Amino acid sequence: MNLTHIDENNTPKMVDVSEKNDTNRIAVASGIIKVSQEAFDAVINNSAKKGPVLQTAVIAAINGAKKTSDLIPMCHPLMLTSVKIESVELPDLPGFKLIATAKLVGKTGVEMEALTAVSVGLLTIYDMLKAIDKSMVISDIKLERKSGGKSGDYIRKES
Repeated sequence: MNLTHIDENNTPKMVDVSEKNDTNRIAVASGIIKVSQEAFDAVINNSAKKGPVLQTAVIAAINGAKKTSDLIPMCHPLMLTSVKIESVELPDLPGFKLIATAKLVGKTGVEMEALTAVSVGLLTIYDMLKAIDKSMVISDIKLERKSGGKSGDYIRKES
């Protein structure tokens, strides 16, 4: 088996994408954080002591997407053309869902950027609410869909 990130001397390497064609690439990822009712109410009422939780999480998520190649060793630094973060209130959980959409025109995909954005955004929510609720649970971080590139489109089928 040929491993793409190991050279003939068994040394790690970043894949050479120079021969690949530029294509429009989009990836959408999501994740959930379950919080206590008290923490949920603090977010909704904008009364968390550290400030506006969801707005801060959105900024952190965008920064996470931009820093993905600094965090994940074999990811290429990418020139993102767009990163959009959506937050969804889940009052019945209670909790929040973050959805990240990353876009670019390039030679490699943006799945890792979307997944990193969601992860960093959810961790930021945890950080901003941990004084209220240390039992929060981050879960269900997943790629929802992606398009572009040689492997084509992917859409998650819910089970």
